[in-house]
Order: sequence, then C-alpha cells, then structure tokens
Amino acid sequence: MEQLRVAMLSVHSCPQGKLGSRDTGGMNVYVRELACELGCRGHSVDIYTRAHQPGENQTIGLCDRVRIIHLELGETGEMHKLVLYAHLADAACAVESFRRQEGRNYDLIHSHYWLSTWVGNILQSWWHVPHLTMFHTLAAAKNSAGIGEEESDLRLVTEKEVAGRPDRIIAATAGERELLAELCDAERGRISVIPGGVNLALFSPIARDQARRKLGLDHGKIILCVGRLEPLKGLHRLFEAFATLGGAADLKLIVAGGDGDGDPELKSLEHYSRELGIHDSVSFAGPVPQELLPVYYCSADVCVIPSYYESFGLVALESLACGTPVIAARVGGMPDIVLNGRTGYLVEGTTSADFARAIRLFLANSHKQLPPAYIRASVSKFGWPAIADAITEEYYASLRVRKPPR
Repeated sequence: MEQLRVAMLSVHSCPQGKLGSRDTGGMNVYVRELACELGCRGHSVDIYTRAHQPGENQTIGLCDRVRIIHLELGETGEMHKLVLYAHLADAACAVESFRRQEGRNYDLIHSHYWLSTWVGNILQSWWHVPHLTMFHTLAAAKNSAGIGEEESDLRLVTEKEVAGRPDRIIAATAGERELLAELCDAERGRISVIPGGVNLALFSPIARDQARRKLGLDHGKIILCVGRLEPLKGLHRLFEAFATLGGAADLKLIVAGGDGDGDPELKSLEHYSRELGIHDSVSFAGPVPQELLPVYYCSADVCVIPSYYESFGLVALESLACGTPVIAARVGGMPDIVLNGRTGYLVEGTTSADFARAIRLFLANSHKQLPPAYIRASVSKFGWPAIADAITEEYYASLRVRKPPR
C-alpha cells in the first residue's frame, strides 16, 4: 500500500506532556501510540502542537518517521483552552508556514479534539486533502454528567459547527457515534467506530510480589485508581465507597495521577480523605511516568475506575493487559473492555454504595480470580497494531473517495 504523509493535529496538548496532569491523559497516549505505530508501517507523521515551554525545540523526533512540531501560539506556559481558541487561526497559519518552509505536502489531516478539528477544517480547505478527526470527549456529554466544571457555550457551539466538515469522524464506541449524531448533527454514515488501543509490549504481567518490592509496598490488599484528579473522574465516590469497607488494616487505596503537591484537586481529595477517616489508608502517588505504570497495575489486586464519564477508557485496557482485574462504572467503552464477572465487574448503579458492593464482591471472590494471562488475553484484540490497521484503512478509504474542493 502507498506510504502516506500525515499531518496530525493535537493543538492544545503535547503527546509528550506529563500524564495525569490537567490536560494530559488518554488522548495524549492515543496520539503518541498511533503515530509511532504508523511510523513503524513506513508512513510519515508530523504532530503539530502548541509550544508549552520557553525555548522548546520546534521539531522533536518522537520515533521513526514521526516528529512533533511545536507552534508558537500566544504566551508559552499554561493556557486555558478557551484562550487558545482565539489563536486557532494563527495555528493554521503556523502549520502552513512550516509546511512551506519544509517544502512538504501531506496526503491527509488527522485532528484530535475540537480545537484541532477547527484548525484541520481550515487546512482541509487550503490543501484539498481528506480530513479525519476524533473528538475524544464531547462537551454536551460531559455536561450531562452534572459533575465538575461545566463546559462552555463556546465549546458546545463550536463542536457542533466543526463536526460537519471532516470527511470522516472516528468514534471510540458505538455510543459515542450516537452522541455525535444526536448532539453534533454529524452524519452517521461519516462516523466509523474504532476503539482505543493498548501497548501490549509495555503493559504486561509482572509477578505481584516483584512489582510490590519495586514500589516498597507490603502484602495487603491494594486498590488502584489511575487518572487525572478532577471531579468527573469520580474519586470522591470511590473514597466514600472505600470508607464503608470496614477499615481493614490490610486494605490500601493508591491514587496515581495529578499535577503533584500544587494540584488543588489533590488538596481537596486529601482533605476529604481526612474527613472520612481513611487518610492513613490512602496513598497519593502523584503523576506516574508511563513506563512505570505497569508496576503499579501489577502491584494492585484490582483497578477501580469510578468515572462519571469516559469517552473510552484506556486505563481499563492497560490494567487488564497487565493481568489486573477492573471494577468500572458502566461508561464509555467499559462494557466492551471488561468481561463482567470474569475480568472484573461493571458497576450497575451510580452511588458510592454501588461501588462499595462491587469492591466487596470482588474481595470476597478474589480467590477465584482468573490467571493474569487469561485476563490479558481478553484485551489482545486492542493492541495498537490492530487499531492502526483499522485507522489506516480509514485513511485509504478517504483517499479513494476524496471529495472535490469545497
């Protein structure tokens, strides 16, 4: 098949950002892993993103045939996404300027998130090449959860406006496809469902005793929660559930993620753990590098995902690939990832009591737990090579039916 040149847009968040921080999570992993898998196939990928630090190199090699291109947009450092919106036209011009400077043409555009979709639509009109996008999260869906900061009217309106232009939209689940059609008036025929993936080489089983020695942990029961520290992730209801589990001395909860000691949500959660009387049994690991996450997953008896909303659920894939069962809210792709009653449990309700029941059920049946190899095998179809195959087929299909200039 033809080797492609792909302009990948992740304008607001760099694939090399610190995982677990405010704007760095599953989407960053997705962009990085997909781009590198495409590079392994001989395709060339340039990932355009905003420069976040003064003096940052404009061009950084990420892996074979994959580069990160940093764009100077406004002031470097932290910038709220709504402030970045005012710089999107500049982002399109900066991409075009770099392209001209390099004498480089692209076969297609693949954008990620609503801000990048806006930029991708402009570039599509200039370059007359196919544009594929993935929103990763939808404002209206997040708002419907009724938890945390409400998404702005600007984002709500813009998501609906930009959804009509790309040649193809990639949704991670069938449910997300329906939400795109209902909330953004996107044509169902232009939406393909392709799940997220997992790096099966990185996330693989390690003997629990060995993993715990690396982290200096004892031999009690360990519950793990991984992700950004924000209300939508449901940490408060997990804490409430944990507080009702009887205060067993050998039961610990480890929370991995966040911006570190200065994170206001971390301070809130620490305060809440004291209020509930569980502070001594809860450990905040802070931001954990991707390469160390498998040690955390393999140290745990179970990984709990109490989110009110997920577009998919890469954490569940990572945990299961390490052979560690998952207890998750029935959101996003969890029903497609977790085999209920075999590789974990899907929580049917929405309250902390519902999560407490699921955790008790797991602990009571932990002696019946399936071997890590079986749990891992249940997610083997989500390996990045398979996901990249599906994405590249979307690329080729878009090129075959390339639309005339609009």
